[in-house]
Amino acid sequence: MSYDFKSIEPKWQQNWEKNPVAPAQKPNNQKKYYVLDMFPYPSGSGLHVGHWRGYVLSDIYARIKWLEGYNVLHPMGWDAFGLPAENDAIKKGIHPAVGTAKNIKTFKRQLKHIAAIYDWDKELNTTDPDYYKWTQWIFLQLFKAGLAYRTNMPINWCPSCLTGLANEEVVNGGCERCGTTVTQKTIPQWVLKITDYADKLLTGLDKLDWPEKVKLMQKNWIGKSKGLIFKNPVKDSDMVLETFSAHFEAFKADTFLVIAPDNPLLDELIKDVPNKKEIKEFCKRVLDERATKDPGEIEPKGIFTGKYTVDPVGNGNLPIWVASFAIADYGTGIVKCSVHDERDFAFAKKYNIPLKVVLVPEDPELRKQVEDLQVCYTDMVNGILLEPKEFEGKRAGDVRQDIITYCVDHNLAREKTSYRLRDWIFSRQRYWGEPIPLIHCESCGVVPVPEDQLPVELPDVENYKPTGTGKSPLAVIDEWVNTTCPTCGKPAKRETNTMPQWAGSCWYFLRYPNPNLADKAFDKKDLAYWMPVDLYIGGIEHAILHLLYARFWIKVLHDQGYLPFDEPFKHLFNQGMVLKFSEKSGHVEKMSKSKGNVVNPDDIVQKYGSDVLRMYMMFMGPPELDCEWQDTGLEGIKRFANRFWRYMTDKQTILPEGQKEDEAATRRVHIFLRNFQDRLAHFKPNTAISALMEWLNDATAKKMKLSKDSVEKILASLSVLAPHMASELLEQLLNKKLDDCTWPTYDPALTVSDTVTIVVQVNGKVRANIEVAKNTDKETIIAESQKAGAKWLEGKEVVKIIVVPNRLVNFVIK
Repeated sequence: MSYDFKSIEPKWQQNWEKNPVAPAQKPNNQKKYYVLDMFPYPSGSGLHVGHWRGYVLSDIYARIKWLEGYNVLHPMGWDAFGLPAENDAIKKGIHPAVGTAKNIKTFKRQLKHIAAIYDWDKELNTTDPDYYKWTQWIFLQLFKAGLAYRTNMPINWCPSCLTGLANEEVVNGGCERCGTTVTQKTIPQWVLKITDYADKLLTGLDKLDWPEKVKLMQKNWIGKSKGLIFKNPVKDSDMVLETFSAHFEAFKADTFLVIAPDNPLLDELIKDVPNKKEIKEFCKRVLDERATKDPGEIEPKGIFTGKYTVDPVGNGNLPIWVASFAIADYGTGIVKCSVHDERDFAFAKKYNIPLKVVLVPEDPELRKQVEDLQVCYTDMVNGILLEPKEFEGKRAGDVRQDIITYCVDHNLAREKTSYRLRDWIFSRQRYWGEPIPLIHCESCGVVPVPEDQLPVELPDVENYKPTGTGKSPLAVIDEWVNTTCPTCGKPAKRETNTMPQWAGSCWYFLRYPNPNLADKAFDKKDLAYWMPVDLYIGGIEHAILHLLYARFWIKVLHDQGYLPFDEPFKHLFNQGMVLKFSEKSGHVEKMSKSKGNVVNPDDIVQKYGSDVLRMYMMFMGPPELDCEWQDTGLEGIKRFANRFWRYMTDKQTILPEGQKEDEAATRRVHIFLRNFQDRLAHFKPNTAISALMEWLNDATAKKMKLSKDSVEKILASLSVLAPHMASELLEQLLNKKLDDCTWPTYDPALTVSDTVTIVVQVNGKVRANIEVAKNTDKETIIAESQKAGAKWLEGKEVVKIIVVPNRLVNFVIK
């Protein structure tokens, strides 16, 4: 007799379709738990087994909380606007709305195989006008607060996707979606002032239970630097250049300046130099190289502008160079350089630029090497200053604030906080997205669409392909574009750019508690009960884009009084990717249809069943780490499932009513419960499954007979991993439903073992382990240890035996 998943699993899935498990109740006095998956965009390739890893993980914790008596909100929806859906539709020659609807149907069918306790009454779709009406409403709140502005600016342009990209969507010089090398294009753009929230986004991280890696990624992306702005008059010119320095302690060492090749001041600076053409060609080569590489990967190179700045701190005339490593949008895009920065040092050595040492180590030998320009010394904390004379002999780190005061008081510089973060380029020159609810009027300027006229619906068109001109396909639909100004009533035109995919995902978690609200985006009472999200599970690839943008929108809505909280996600867990060997590349890689290494969960469910796949996805390794898919592992889980089924359905396993369970069996059940629950609490479902396997091994080896209470505890535990099997066994063996069970508790007193493991050592090296009763006498321990360590003791002279009661035995031999 084996687990007949082909008849059992469809039975329970049909049952749960008619009688949903754990639907969320309205806010009440019950404890709540909001567990959320990063909702998917419904691609044409459907789900692969990598998706299951995150969805099964979230379902485990939703089920635990449900069995603990919590009011659980575990919803699912579709992030269906944006480039991925539109590009997929273009490839297939269909309308995005048609492709999206078809893909959602496939995803939903596949998700139901997982048997997650999703509350499908909460389902939402970002392309539904009843949903994006409120995405548009939130945009209007940003606009009215002065956090959305329109500007002509050079932006990241993807020649393949034919649209502008935010800085966060450019990875190693390529489009985050398609990998095409990004170019620069100047077009009108709508931009959100996320930089106004840089400090709040930074300090808010401190109170979040998030992986440190993710918090560090966001901190580095925001890139806050406190420093000084120095004024640098250009010799024989009216120009004054400003330079930003975050490491200014050795400011007296500066001997040259570098300017970014795309700094807007460069044209003015070199307008009268004889090699202007050569400089411009150099800049173009650098910028072309940056399009395919990160600036940090480019070998430092430069060209002299022929210009000098008169150093305000007394170092004479400093040459101004264009340098490949200078970034236009960091600081001022112009940097004062010195011997005390490794990149500056290497650049100066390469181009024979004079250097001056003003910071030295205490060690005399190393100091001589620094002063002889043999090594670069950069320790701005422990280094000893030589200049200016007011700080001579002092540690740089001890006088940092004093140097700030000195430079400000002597009118050499002013304090400045700089950020790496740039404002969010928000508009897209594509069709498949939320229309931006603004109107352009020649008399009134840019006017928001009145809120009672929302949503501005996306028109149904036949030709939606991107134009490549910098304008959206919507721009040629006259009957949609032409409208009247809501302020003056004169003819006006609609904004034709659409929102990026990230817009709908910035706030969807606010809508889930009440997705059918008609008169507002969300209800404050609902959110006061449900928010913030207790557990948010998704891939680390969203650490910057989605998570940063969502936090920004929530902070804005909080500051405007719409929300009582300013952080949406209390606890974040990033699951690792499932990798698989790709025959096309010859490497183990992330699953992708283009690489031909996708594993379709439908095929696995058909062959092994949902419960086996659920358990295997959790057993593959620590869920936060990437792992490689191996088909062979499924067979091991299948054997375990069948062994478990046979043991539980054996008529000898369950004791008759009134017959008491053996104490050893009771203790073993409680030890299992402790281990299982502790491992799940630490997000180690792989070792939790091991605990279940270890218990089954003991139970079958010792032919344990179980009380009905113990059986129920075991099956309730199994249910979070294998809900179909657990439900069937509860019905067959106990005539109970999972709804009638609770999350089992254990008695700590029963988990204290009567035995201990003794480590057997020979000359301090571990050679074996033995298990004995607690407080066993010394002679017995030695005798048992000698048997276990016989291989290493045979023919040896034992000169000493050390016994540590209940812990170890060490045989000292010659």
